[in-house]
Amino acid sequence: MNQPPINANQFKHLRFILVETSRAGNIGAVARAMKTMGYSDLVLVTPRFEHALQDPEAVAFASGAQDILAGARVVGSMAEALEGINFAAAVSARLREFSPPVLSPRQFAGQLTAQPELRAALIFGNERFGLPNELVEKCNVLINIPANPEYSSLNLSQAAQVLAYECRMAVLEGAGVTHTPRLPVGDASEVGFHGEAASIEQIEGMFTHLEQALVTIGFLDAANPRKLMPRLKRLFARAQLEKEEVNILRGIARHMTGRDGKGGQ
Repeated sequence: MNQPPINANQFKHLRFILVETSRAGNIGAVARAMKTMGYSDLVLVTPRFEHALQDPEAVAFASGAQDILAGARVVGSMAEALEGINFAAAVSARLREFSPPVLSPRQFAGQLTAQPELRAALIFGNERFGLPNELVEKCNVLINIPANPEYSSLNLSQAAQVLAYECRMAVLEGAGVTHTPRLPVGDASEVGFHGEAASIEQIEGMFTHLEQALVTIGFLDAANPRKLMPRLKRLFARAQLEKEEVNILRGIARHMTGRDGKGGQ
């Protein structure tokens, strides 16, 4: 089935800004989180070490997203980082007394798709100190991830992954795109394999065979069957049996009885 086209510009209208990041590994991991969801605009504001984008740890943690690092920028101020941006969102686990409106990641993502004219930035603070109050207060919204209140601490790259995922899903849903697992081209594995559905006749033959086997081993009392077989039929109905699965079950019944059953196959 043909899917509606995705507007690639929507992935270009979201910038990820990391402020005073202390660990090179987190920069690489954020790059990886962005690329897996289709985003590429990464800006670092005064990272706490030199050559942050070329640091071996950053490159290692990027794990295939080195192109995001190569295209990223290092700037010396938030003003530079926010050039071209008209909607700034601070990401913080800590709520502030004087903060802009608080949104969940899903609400933020929905707002972006509802207002395609927005060029937004997600701003993530230092791993230890987060974002300063004066910066948060200048943003349009504060994004708070509704984590476990007893332990709401997220690693920087984990928080970025949550936001990137929600934003991607909002783009796909807005375009009417449904998600279907995709196997690599030429993959001969049977991941997600679906065989031929068993016919009603084949399934009824299997039940007859299985009932004989259960009587033979004494599990089912033919004189007092209660509701065992109807319950088994309901169980297997939920499974939507395939032809090969019916054959397997009949093979099990055959071994239980020591002979072929007389069924409808």
